[in-house]
Amino acid sequence: MSVENGEWVMKGLEWDNPYRIRTWQELVNWINEIGFLPLFGNEVTGFSAEEHTSSKYWWTGNRREDPWEWREIIAASGKVAYGKFFGNKAGFISLEWLPYFANCRRNGYDFDSRYQDGLATRREKKIMDFFIGEDEDGDAVFKDVRILSTDLKKAAEFGKGGDKNFPGVITGLQMQTYLVISDFQRRRNKRGEEYGMPVSIMLPPEKIWGYDAVTSAYSESPKASWDRIFTHVREMYPVAEEKDIIRLIGKAPEE
Repeated sequence: MSVENGEWVMKGLEWDNPYRIRTWQELVNWINEIGFLPLFGNEVTGFSAEEHTSSKYWWTGNRREDPWEWREIIAASGKVAYGKFFGNKAGFISLEWLPYFANCRRNGYDFDSRYQDGLATRREKKIMDFFIGEDEDGDAVFKDVRILSTDLKKAAEFGKGGDKNFPGVITGLQMQTYLVISDFQRRRNKRGEEYGMPVSIMLPPEKIWGYDAVTSAYSESPKASWDRIFTHVREMYPVAEEKDIIRLIGKAPEE
Protein backbone atom coordinates (compact mmCIF):
# COMPACT_ATOMS: atom_id res chain seq x y z
CA MET A 1 0.00 0.00 0.00
CA SER A 2 1.47 3.34 -1.08
CA VAL A 3 0.46 6.92 -1.72
CA GLU A 4 0.46 8.00 -5.36
CA ASN A 5 -0.71 11.46 -6.40
CA GLY A 6 -2.25 11.90 -2.98
CA GLU A 7 -4.25 8.67 -3.10
CA TRP A 8 -3.77 5.32 -1.39
CA VAL A 9 -2.95 2.61 -3.93
CA MET A 10 -3.02 -1.11 -3.15
CA LYS A 11 -0.44 -3.40 -4.68
CA GLY A 12 -1.46 -6.86 -5.77
CA LEU A 13 -1.94 -9.40 -8.52
CA GLU A 14 -4.42 -9.34 -11.37
CA TRP A 15 -7.71 -11.08 -10.66
CA ASP A 16 -7.02 -13.91 -13.13
CA ASN A 17 -3.38 -14.40 -12.08
CA PRO A 18 -3.03 -18.12 -11.24
CA TYR A 19 -0.69 -17.26 -8.33
CA ARG A 20 -3.22 -14.98 -6.64
CA ILE A 21 -4.27 -16.07 -3.15
CA ARG A 22 -8.02 -16.56 -3.35
CA THR A 23 -9.18 -17.60 0.14
CA TRP A 24 -8.20 -17.12 3.76
CA GLN A 25 -7.34 -20.83 3.93
CA GLU A 26 -4.88 -20.41 1.05
CA LEU A 27 -3.34 -17.47 2.90
CA VAL A 28 -2.92 -19.54 6.06
CA ASN A 29 -1.32 -22.33 4.05
CA TRP A 30 1.17 -19.89 2.55
CA ILE A 31 1.98 -18.35 5.95
CA ASN A 32 2.69 -21.82 7.29
CA GLU A 33 4.81 -22.59 4.25
CA ILE A 34 7.04 -19.49 4.47
CA GLY A 35 6.86 -19.00 8.25
CA PHE A 36 5.73 -15.39 8.71
CA LEU A 37 4.29 -12.61 6.59
CA PRO A 38 3.46 -8.89 6.92
CA LEU A 39 -0.08 -7.94 5.97
CA PHE A 40 0.82 -4.89 3.86
CA GLY A 41 3.56 -4.10 1.38
CA ASN A 42 6.82 -2.88 2.86
CA GLU A 43 10.49 -2.26 2.05
CA VAL A 44 11.02 -5.93 1.11
CA THR A 45 9.28 -6.22 -2.25
CA GLY A 46 6.92 -9.19 -2.49
CA PHE A 47 6.94 -9.94 1.22
CA SER A 48 3.30 -9.24 2.12
CA ALA A 49 -0.20 -10.62 1.85
CA GLU A 50 -1.19 -7.47 -0.02
CA GLU A 51 1.13 -8.19 -2.94
CA HIS A 52 -0.23 -11.71 -3.41
CA THR A 53 -3.93 -10.88 -3.36
CA SER A 54 -6.08 -8.74 -5.63
CA SER A 55 -6.77 -5.12 -4.71
CA LYS A 56 -10.30 -5.52 -6.08
CA TYR A 57 -12.03 -6.61 -2.85
CA TRP A 58 -10.04 -4.92 -0.06
CA TRP A 59 -12.34 -3.15 2.43
CA THR A 60 -15.52 -4.32 0.68
CA GLY A 61 -16.79 -6.27 3.69
CA ASN A 62 -17.12 -9.42 1.56
CA ARG A 63 -15.80 -12.05 3.97
CA ARG A 64 -15.26 -14.54 1.17
CA GLU A 65 -13.09 -12.27 -0.97
CA ASP A 66 -11.81 -9.40 1.21
CA PRO A 67 -8.28 -9.90 2.68
CA TRP A 68 -9.07 -7.27 5.32
CA GLU A 69 -11.91 -9.55 6.50
CA TRP A 70 -9.66 -12.59 6.23
CA ARG A 71 -7.40 -11.24 8.95
CA GLU A 72 -10.34 -11.39 11.37
CA ILE A 73 -11.15 -14.96 10.40
CA ILE A 74 -7.50 -16.01 10.63
CA ALA A 75 -7.00 -14.35 14.03
CA ALA A 76 -10.02 -16.22 15.43
CA SER A 77 -8.98 -19.53 13.84
CA GLY A 78 -5.88 -19.91 16.00
CA LYS A 79 -4.06 -21.50 13.06
CA VAL A 80 -1.39 -18.79 13.03
CA ALA A 81 -0.62 -15.75 15.21
CA TYR A 82 -1.87 -12.32 14.12
CA GLY A 83 -0.84 -8.94 15.48
CA LYS A 84 1.45 -5.96 14.99
CA PHE A 85 4.71 -7.84 14.61
CA PHE A 86 6.57 -6.11 11.78
CA GLY A 87 7.78 -2.55 12.22
CA ASN A 88 4.72 -1.84 14.43
CA LYS A 89 2.46 -3.00 11.62
CA ALA A 90 0.21 -6.02 11.23
CA GLY A 91 1.26 -9.44 10.08
CA PHE A 92 1.13 -13.18 10.68
CA ILE A 93 3.51 -15.69 12.26
CA SER A 94 3.18 -19.46 11.93
CA LEU A 95 3.11 -21.52 15.10
CA GLU A 96 6.41 -23.09 14.04
CA TRP A 97 8.14 -19.69 13.97
CA LEU A 98 6.33 -18.02 16.87
CA PRO A 99 8.73 -19.41 19.53
CA TYR A 100 11.72 -17.85 17.74
CA PHE A 101 9.99 -14.48 17.57
CA ALA A 102 9.02 -14.76 21.24
CA ASN A 103 12.57 -15.62 22.26
CA CYS A 104 14.31 -12.80 20.39
CA ARG A 105 11.64 -10.13 20.88
CA ARG A 106 11.36 -10.83 24.63
CA ASN A 107 15.11 -11.34 24.95
CA GLY A 108 14.32 -14.52 26.86
CA TYR A 109 12.05 -12.85 29.43
CA ASP A 110 8.54 -13.81 30.49
CA PHE A 111 6.63 -10.62 31.21
CA ASP A 112 6.66 -10.94 35.01
CA SER A 113 10.44 -11.42 35.02
CA ARG A 114 10.86 -8.53 32.61
CA TYR A 115 8.95 -6.22 34.94
CA GLN A 116 10.81 -7.43 38.03
CA ASP A 117 14.11 -6.59 36.32
CA GLY A 118 12.91 -3.07 35.51
CA LEU A 119 12.68 -3.68 31.76
CA ALA A 120 8.89 -3.24 31.43
CA THR A 121 7.04 -0.02 32.13
CA ARG A 122 4.27 0.65 34.63
CA ARG A 123 1.85 1.27 31.75
CA GLU A 124 2.70 -2.09 30.20
CA LYS A 125 2.15 -3.83 33.52
CA LYS A 126 -1.25 -2.14 33.99
CA ILE A 127 -2.35 -3.80 30.76
CA MET A 128 -0.71 -7.18 31.33
CA ASP A 129 -2.21 -7.42 34.83
CA PHE A 130 -5.55 -8.01 33.11
CA PHE A 131 -4.13 -11.16 31.54
CA ILE A 132 -1.57 -12.51 34.03
CA GLY A 133 -2.12 -13.29 37.71
CA GLU A 134 -0.48 -15.46 40.36
CA ASP A 135 -1.35 -18.84 41.80
CA GLU A 136 -1.04 -19.81 45.47
CA ASP A 137 2.70 -20.38 45.06
CA GLY A 138 3.23 -16.96 43.48
CA ASP A 139 3.82 -18.38 40.00
CA ALA A 140 2.39 -16.57 36.98
CA VAL A 141 -0.89 -17.88 35.55
CA PHE A 142 -2.80 -16.72 32.49
CA LYS A 143 -6.32 -15.57 33.30
CA ASP A 144 -9.53 -16.51 31.50
CA VAL A 145 -10.33 -13.02 30.27
CA ARG A 146 -11.88 -11.78 27.05
CA ILE A 147 -12.09 -8.01 26.72
CA LEU A 148 -12.46 -5.62 23.79
CA SER A 149 -9.45 -3.38 23.37
CA THR A 150 -11.73 -0.33 23.72
CA ASP A 151 -12.91 -1.63 27.11
CA LEU A 152 -9.35 -2.56 28.09
CA LYS A 153 -8.28 1.02 27.48
CA LYS A 154 -10.90 2.29 29.92
CA ALA A 155 -10.35 -0.45 32.49
CA ALA A 156 -6.59 0.17 32.52
CA GLU A 157 -7.29 3.89 33.02
CA PHE A 158 -5.84 5.21 29.78
CA GLY A 159 -7.21 8.27 28.05
CA LYS A 160 -8.72 11.45 29.48
CA GLY A 161 -7.44 12.01 32.99
CA GLY A 162 -5.32 8.85 32.89
CA ASP A 163 -2.28 7.43 31.16
CA LYS A 164 -1.48 8.35 27.58
CA ASN A 165 -0.62 6.48 24.40
CA PHE A 166 -2.66 3.31 24.81
CA PRO A 167 -2.20 2.40 21.10
CA GLY A 168 1.57 2.71 21.41
CA VAL A 169 1.76 0.58 24.55
CA ILE A 170 -0.50 -2.10 23.05
CA THR A 171 1.56 -2.13 19.85
CA GLY A 172 4.76 -2.47 21.86
CA LEU A 173 3.38 -5.49 23.73
CA GLN A 174 2.47 -7.11 20.41
CA MET A 175 5.91 -6.37 18.98
CA GLN A 176 7.36 -8.14 22.02
CA THR A 177 4.86 -11.00 21.45
CA TYR A 178 3.40 -10.68 24.95
CA LEU A 179 0.00 -10.10 23.30
CA VAL A 180 -1.56 -11.21 20.02
CA ILE A 181 -4.91 -10.38 18.44
CA SER A 182 -7.10 -13.42 19.04
CA ASP A 183 -10.43 -12.19 17.65
CA PHE A 184 -12.53 -9.21 16.58
CA GLN A 185 -15.99 -8.27 17.83
CA ARG A 186 -18.28 -5.30 17.38
CA ARG A 187 -19.33 -3.28 20.39
CA ARG A 188 -22.88 -3.47 21.75
CA ASN A 189 -25.15 -0.67 22.92
CA LYS A 190 -27.37 -0.74 26.02
CA ARG A 191 -29.99 -2.69 24.08
CA GLY A 192 -27.45 -5.37 23.20
CA GLU A 193 -27.31 -4.36 19.54
CA GLU A 194 -24.00 -4.45 17.68
CA TYR A 195 -22.66 -1.24 16.22
CA GLY A 196 -19.53 0.26 14.70
CA MET A 197 -16.42 -1.40 13.33
CA PRO A 198 -15.09 -4.68 14.74
CA VAL A 199 -12.74 -4.17 17.68
CA SER A 200 -9.74 -6.36 18.49
CA ILE A 201 -9.54 -8.75 21.42
CA MET A 202 -6.05 -9.43 22.78
CA LEU A 203 -4.65 -12.45 24.59
CA PRO A 204 -1.17 -13.63 25.58
CA PRO A 205 -0.12 -16.28 23.04
CA GLU A 206 0.53 -18.67 25.95
CA LYS A 207 -3.19 -18.59 26.74
CA ILE A 208 -4.01 -19.75 23.20
CA TRP A 209 -1.24 -22.22 22.37
CA GLY A 210 0.26 -23.07 25.76
CA TYR A 211 3.30 -21.86 27.63
CA ASP A 212 5.59 -24.71 26.58
CA ALA A 213 4.84 -24.23 22.88
CA VAL A 214 5.35 -20.45 22.89
CA THR A 215 8.58 -20.55 24.93
CA SER A 216 10.12 -23.65 23.35
CA ALA A 217 12.97 -21.60 21.81
CA TYR A 218 14.08 -20.15 25.17
CA SER A 219 16.76 -22.84 25.19
CA GLU A 220 18.75 -20.92 22.54
CA SER A 221 20.07 -17.39 22.78
CA PRO A 222 17.76 -14.55 21.67
CA LYS A 223 20.43 -13.54 19.15
CA ALA A 224 20.40 -17.06 17.65
CA SER A 225 16.62 -16.82 17.20
CA TRP A 226 17.01 -13.39 15.57
CA ASP A 227 19.65 -14.81 13.23
CA ARG A 228 17.21 -17.54 12.18
CA ILE A 229 14.57 -14.95 11.32
CA PHE A 230 16.95 -12.63 9.49
CA THR A 231 18.55 -15.47 7.50
CA HIS A 232 15.15 -16.84 6.55
CA VAL A 233 14.03 -13.52 5.08
CA ARG A 234 17.39 -13.11 3.30
CA GLU A 235 17.05 -16.57 1.77
CA MET A 236 13.49 -15.86 0.57
CA TYR A 237 14.35 -12.37 -0.74
CA PRO A 238 18.08 -12.34 -1.55
CA VAL A 239 17.95 -8.94 -3.27
CA ALA A 240 16.49 -7.23 -0.20
CA GLU A 241 18.83 -4.81 1.53
CA GLU A 242 19.93 -5.67 5.05
CA LYS A 243 18.67 -2.37 6.48
CA ASP A 244 15.20 -3.01 5.03
CA ILE A 245 15.00 -6.48 6.56
CA ILE A 246 16.09 -5.12 9.94
CA ARG A 247 13.56 -2.29 9.72
CA LEU A 248 10.92 -4.99 9.29
CA ILE A 249 11.98 -7.59 11.86
CA GLY A 250 13.71 -5.27 14.34
CA LYS A 251 17.29 -4.98 15.51
CA ALA A 252 19.16 -7.97 16.86
CA PRO A 253 18.98 -8.32 20.67
CA GLU A 254 22.18 -7.60 22.55
CA GLU A 255 24.09 -10.65 23.73
